[in-house]
Amino acid sequence: MALPFYQKHHQHYDRSYRHKELQSALSQYQKEEKRKSAAYAHGSAAYRHSSAADYSHATIADYSHESAAYAHGSEAYSYGSLAYDHESAAQSKRSAAYSLGSEALGRRSAAYSLGSEALSKTSAAYSRGSEALSKRMAAYSLGSEALSKRSAASSLGSEAYSLGLKESNIMIEDQSYKLSPKAKRAKQSLLLEDKENKGIDYVVPVFTGRDVYASGITDTEEERIKESAAYIARRNLFATGEGVSVSSRVAASSAEEQHEKKSRKVAIRESAERLALRKTIEETQEFHRKLNEDKLLHAPEFVIKPRSHTVWEKQNVKLHCTVTGWPEPRVTWYKNNVPINVHTNPGKYVIESRYGLHSLEISTCEFEDTAQYRASAMNVKGELSAYASIVVKRYKGEIDDTFFHAGIVTMPLSFGITPHGYASRFEIHFVDKFEVTFGREGETMSLGCTVIIHPEIKRFQPEIQWYRNGVLITPSKWVNMHWSGERATITLTHANKEDEGLYTLRVVMGDYYEQYSSYVFVRDTDAEIAGAPGSPLDVQCLDANKDYVIISWKQPAVDGGSHILGYFIDKCEVGTTNWTQCNDTPVKFARFPVTGLIEGRSYIFRVRAVNNAGISIPSRVSDPVAALDPADRARLRSHPSAPWTGQIIVTEEEPTEGVVPGPPSNLQVIEATKNYVVLSWKPPGERGHEGVMYFVEKCIAGTENWQRVNTEIPVKSPRFAVFDLAEGKSYHFRVRCCNSAGIGEPCEATESTVVGDKLDIPKAPGRIIPTRNTDTSVVVTWTEPQDAKELVGYYIEASIVGSGHWEPCNNNPVKGTRFICHGLLTDENYVFRVRAVNAAGLSEFSRESEAIQVKAAIGGGLLHAAPSPPYDISVLESVRDSMVLGWKQPKVIGGAEITGYYVDYREVIDGIPGKWKEANVKPISERAYRITSLKENMIYQFQVAATNVAGVGIPSPPSRSFKCEEWSIAVPGPPHDLFCTEVRKDSLVLLWKEPVYTGRSPVSGYYVDVKETEATDEHWKSANEKTITKRFLKITGLKEGVSYVFRVRATNQAGVGKPSDLTDPVIAQTQPGTKEVVAEVDDNGVISLNFECDQMSPDSKFIWSKNYEPIEDDSRLDVDTKGGKSKAVFKDLGENDLGIYSCIVTDTDGVSSSYTMDEEEMKRLLALSHEHKFPTIPLTSELAVEIMEKGQVRFWLQAEKLSGNAKVNFVFNDKEIFNGEKYKMNVDQKTGLVEMIMEKLDAKDEGTYTFQLQDGKATNQSSLVLIGDVFKKLQDEADFQRREWYRKQGPHFVEYLGWEVTSDCNVLLKCKVANIKKETHIVWYKDDREIMVDEEHDFKDGVCTLLISEFSKKDAGIYEVILKDDRGKDRSELKLLDAAFADLMNEVCRIIALSATELKIQSTEEGIRLYSFVSHYVEDLRVSWSHNDAKIKYTDRVKTGVTGEQIWLQINEPTPHDKGKYTMEIFDGKKAHTKMVDLSGQAFDEAYAEFQRLKQAAIAEKNRARVLGGLPDVVTIQEGKALNLTCNVWGDPAPEITWLKNERTFTADDHCILKYESGKCASFTITAVSTVDSGKYALLVKNKYGTETSDFTVIVTPVSGQTSMPVHVSDAQGQNKNKVSLTKKKKTNTPSNHQKEKTREDFVKPHVEEIIATEETPDPNEIPIVEEEDDAEGNKQAVRVNDMQSAAAKIVLYPTESLERQEEKSVETNG
Repeated sequence: MALPFYQKHHQHYDRSYRHKELQSALSQYQKEEKRKSAAYAHGSAAYRHSSAADYSHATIADYSHESAAYAHGSEAYSYGSLAYDHESAAQSKRSAAYSLGSEALGRRSAAYSLGSEALSKTSAAYSRGSEALSKRMAAYSLGSEALSKRSAASSLGSEAYSLGLKESNIMIEDQSYKLSPKAKRAKQSLLLEDKENKGIDYVVPVFTGRDVYASGITDTEEERIKESAAYIARRNLFATGEGVSVSSRVAASSAEEQHEKKSRKVAIRESAERLALRKTIEETQEFHRKLNEDKLLHAPEFVIKPRSHTVWEKQNVKLHCTVTGWPEPRVTWYKNNVPINVHTNPGKYVIESRYGLHSLEISTCEFEDTAQYRASAMNVKGELSAYASIVVKRYKGEIDDTFFHAGIVTMPLSFGITPHGYASRFEIHFVDKFEVTFGREGETMSLGCTVIIHPEIKRFQPEIQWYRNGVLITPSKWVNMHWSGERATITLTHANKEDEGLYTLRVVMGDYYEQYSSYVFVRDTDAEIAGAPGSPLDVQCLDANKDYVIISWKQPAVDGGSHILGYFIDKCEVGTTNWTQCNDTPVKFARFPVTGLIEGRSYIFRVRAVNNAGISIPSRVSDPVAALDPADRARLRSHPSAPWTGQIIVTEEEPTEGVVPGPPSNLQVIEATKNYVVLSWKPPGERGHEGVMYFVEKCIAGTENWQRVNTEIPVKSPRFAVFDLAEGKSYHFRVRCCNSAGIGEPCEATESTVVGDKLDIPKAPGRIIPTRNTDTSVVVTWTEPQDAKELVGYYIEASIVGSGHWEPCNNNPVKGTRFICHGLLTDENYVFRVRAVNAAGLSEFSRESEAIQVKAAIGGGLLHAAPSPPYDISVLESVRDSMVLGWKQPKVIGGAEITGYYVDYREVIDGIPGKWKEANVKPISERAYRITSLKENMIYQFQVAATNVAGVGIPSPPSRSFKCEEWSIAVPGPPHDLFCTEVRKDSLVLLWKEPVYTGRSPVSGYYVDVKETEATDEHWKSANEKTITKRFLKITGLKEGVSYVFRVRATNQAGVGKPSDLTDPVIAQTQPGTKEVVAEVDDNGVISLNFECDQMSPDSKFIWSKNYEPIEDDSRLDVDTKGGKSKAVFKDLGENDLGIYSCIVTDTDGVSSSYTMDEEEMKRLLALSHEHKFPTIPLTSELAVEIMEKGQVRFWLQAEKLSGNAKVNFVFNDKEIFNGEKYKMNVDQKTGLVEMIMEKLDAKDEGTYTFQLQDGKATNQSSLVLIGDVFKKLQDEADFQRREWYRKQGPHFVEYLGWEVTSDCNVLLKCKVANIKKETHIVWYKDDREIMVDEEHDFKDGVCTLLISEFSKKDAGIYEVILKDDRGKDRSELKLLDAAFADLMNEVCRIIALSATELKIQSTEEGIRLYSFVSHYVEDLRVSWSHNDAKIKYTDRVKTGVTGEQIWLQINEPTPHDKGKYTMEIFDGKKAHTKMVDLSGQAFDEAYAEFQRLKQAAIAEKNRARVLGGLPDVVTIQEGKALNLTCNVWGDPAPEITWLKNERTFTADDHCILKYESGKCASFTITAVSTVDSGKYALLVKNKYGTETSDFTVIVTPVSGQTSMPVHVSDAQGQNKNKVSLTKKKKTNTPSNHQKEKTREDFVKPHVEEIIATEETPDPNEIPIVEEEDDAEGNKQAVRVNDMQSAAAKIVLYPTESLERQEEKSVETNG
């Protein structure tokens, strides 16, 4: 079958039939064809029979074409097919695959088998998720015939499938098997379900590709749709009809076969599975009945979208669409994104909605109905739109005469009839014209004018155009226009201040037109709140985008008596009446960004002003604006631009995989106020085929703390307004793009932006000049304020003098600096003031003008009055019958330029003047005139009157009498018409005209005389010593503030002629605001002279001259004047242009200036022009290179300024390189920075780099040579920096390991670290051995330390510290060896030397010691001593040493030779530190005397008598025992000893034996002690150097039965000497400890006071000097116990602290 015309663009057959716009027609046609098919009828009957069985609850309507019956039957069928795996492996695999999918489908679909309306609606959402399963089911249908023969267990499923699904089989096979797979983003088409849950029995495939309709092949789109529907229906029928009948027969036979072969076990298993499945379905249904209804909500979706139509005029057209969703969506129809309101156009539109089917019918289509129509469906889950276009064609037949009588104001160009050939010219007259009109807001105003056109041409009417302020007005709901054929009218249905302005009616006939204008004033309506301001006006929507628009407005002229605090902006969605306020606080700036709009919706806006009294009434609403991307808006606007083609192009992008968008570009701040900042950017180039949205981030300048502004919802527009910024702070901004694939990288941040109003409120206007106009109006002019930016216009107010009440003269700001104030009271005196307006606000009022009386002026107010009389009439030449007169210009010209003069003369006979006669009929322009036809020798008087457009002024007084006679003098006559210009404080320029009478020879020169005004004639002096030929002279040397007069005398060969009349007095002063002519050279090298004047009146003009002569040759100079600026441009400056160029501004107070163009100045300007024509881009810095943080190499240069069109070429070794992986290039036009970044330098990168800049015509370049050692050094530095960067990514050292010596002379090893976290460890090593550190480092200050106290040579070595964590590690090593160790020890020595105290003197028993203390001492400390600046040689008598931290010098046995200055020098390796003491005079004498004293004391102490030890403090012994005590004594000479008992001397006897051997050993022995021996004993030793006593106590205890009593012997030191226990031979039981303690306590208690004895213990540090042999012998004689065989005693020595403790220390032994 041949393809239809609309398939020829596609290779695949089926996809072209899936067009969504054909859906409705295809479905209708398929349904009709199916009903004609017997197979279809049989399938339907079988299905109805099946549905009446056990599975009646699972109908097709319940499951919406993919019901649980499919899944249930398929599941049962799959089990049977699996039983016969061995017969068909391929079929089994297919069946098994289907079984898994269908089981899942069965479980899911069962859950939705509720049978209710809610479940029917949710089935549409479920259907969207089952596309893949539907395809498997379609594939399964192809093999169902063979499988059904083998599956006895699948009777229920086969029956349901073969009998009940024939109807669906056709559609499923057509959709899923033969059609191409859907695109990834294509949405499922859902069948509409009405409220009775009746399913529609057809499905239409939806096309998602591209289709182009070509016009001309078929007549209408309807025929094309029918042709396509017929083709697809027939193809589907032929492809599936036979399969239906075969399937039914096969299914029946298969059921019988399988029923017979099925075993009982299989049948029971299948029955159980069916019961389980049914139970699962019922439980799922019950569960979903309890679900929250919110779970069933889903967004709107178009099942059938409206299709586009092309119709003829006068036809009706109807758009249909079907929408699903829950809750039921509300559908709104739009025309070109403007909601359609059926009430505003009754009978035009009919909108219907019923059971999800929505339609829009347009009756009697007109050409204006060509548009894009949109159906917008919205519910709580979202909004979705569908578009369709309607093109209305117009017949190109005969012209309908009704068009010329239907009130049409303007016609299309095709109907424009030119009247050429009918008349050569039309005369258009306006009768019954509209005058100045006053209205009030809310009123209806109408303007009209009768138009008479001659000649009148039948059937041809003029084109009527209305303009407001020069802008063409089009009809709208606010403006109606009408042309009756004779009268043109315009009606303002609801006047607003926006309607105020100059209205112009233009009547066009072919190439001819005439127009008439008049002003319309609209005043504010009465405020709802007294004192509230007037409403704002001219609300406009600017820069609209997807979710963003800027609203602008103009401030009202009336503020209600108090300053306006700000404005509120309201928005309203088109089609609703719900106004929402956009800002919470009033904004003062007359522009405000509104965000948060919904894409695709249309909005209108209004503004209200607020002051202290209240809020104004709202402004007029803005025009509707759609929240669309500008590209989409342009597309919509251009859509109906070609209504004659009949073409509709429908395209849709094919889906692609998601791509993370790149960064946006060209981010900039387009507006900044104190309330908000508006950002603008361009979408990224890399974004895939889906749309992008944006996140905006900000940070305060100087920080890197970026914060996301729109945290919740990304914006869709490339515009965004940032609010909540701190005024006065600087911010940076950047933007990220996002889409479904993720969030992209941020763009480059903006420059620092200060939050505040960038646009200042303008200054007040100046020079307010009122001028009479009519009896009710005044013309007001003013000058523009200085430095004014973005002026919107001006408001003018008027006040009757003395009233103090001001009324606005206009309510819509006027542009320009001239305005006619109407509606004033005649003969009243008014003053005026003006204020300027821009978006920032209203300026202060200007100064009040001078008062003016409202009165009609001559000429209708266009001019002032007639000029005043001329004066100083003089005769310039006289001949026989004529005289030449000269005079001066009137002092008052009447406000307008003088157009001429009238001269009268009269004869004077005998002193009696006659009648005045006119010398000229037409006015003369020059101030010199020759009067002819005079009588010779007659005396005449003259008068002159000046004239302007206001009329002829008063004539001058009659001149003095002049005789008409021929002059015969040889010298020239007087020059005339003297004029002073360029008056400054010390100079002026005087101009004059040559004499009319030249004398007998030509004039050869002039003299200029000057004097002060009040001076006498004797004070005239010449301003020039030599004659000048020029008729101008710059007079210098004037005194500021002095008044001068001037005159000029001409000279020729005969001599100097008569002087001219005097000039008017001129004061030498520079007027405020005086400006000079300035020479400029623009960017194109054009040389010009520029002069500016801010004192111009409306009639002022710039007059340029060269050498004070009018410039007649315009081939060398062009003059361009705009406003208050004039420019004289040289076409080709050369030597012919040398001279003085002056400019005078007329109708001013002498504003003028000049510029001298000499040869030197010409050369300067030509050189500057050449530089501008062939400019060079100035560079702030030449090309340089630097290493970046990551080791990247950055080449850069900076130009002073670059425009946005600047280009840069990057060249390496004479070859251009481009941006890519290796080279990253960037040009910042704002800063002029040009840079190129290379990741790494290789050997092949050695060479010359050049940056070539071009900015318009300006060029420049800079090169950098990197070869040899320079390149190698740069490469090494880059590699090092790269390694450093990688090292710093983990914990690293900021400062490597070093040492420091503390004030305590300890050595502190320290390093500074960074990038540390809790898990970071630090380990110290010395000579590769770990140093154990007690404390863990906290890294709070980033410094790690290791303290080494008492540093010495043993601490020398290699120290290493390692930082490490999971990110990496870093190490630092410090070698303290050799020179490094020496340096450290030198520093230690230096600290020690600095800590040394001053030298002190100390006397000892050996001699004199000099010493100093230091904080620490080390062996490496180099100390030297000197005596009287001579180094000391150390001997046994003089030696040095160190004790602890004391450094000393010992002088033994000092002599007078040891006197003098002693110096201790400590050397730290670099510097010597000295301490000095003077050991002489009194210091030496005192030290020596102390030495002698200590020496004698030492001798005495050494030789005095003393007891060296051996005697105890207390001796406890049992009665009957022997006691033997021995001690050593010392003294030189040998001491005498005496024994004392109880302080009485006793001598030896048999009982007590006393011995004293060799003067060293004394003994005390008692053979058998008794109780009477108890007492206090003492040994007294004495020699000539001293006496010493040693005491001890003896306690004798009696014997008591068998109890053993220990003998305690304790010395003075409390140490036990011997332990002896005395017992009887008979063995007895040892008593308990308690009994012992009690016994001892009772026994010892009576003797406590007697047994306490102490011994004077010598100083433990005292070392007595004894002879070696004596000491040995004495040691042998130390405390001992008698070892006699007859008795044994234990002697225990106890300290005297307590008896209880002594008892604890006693030990018992056998006696």
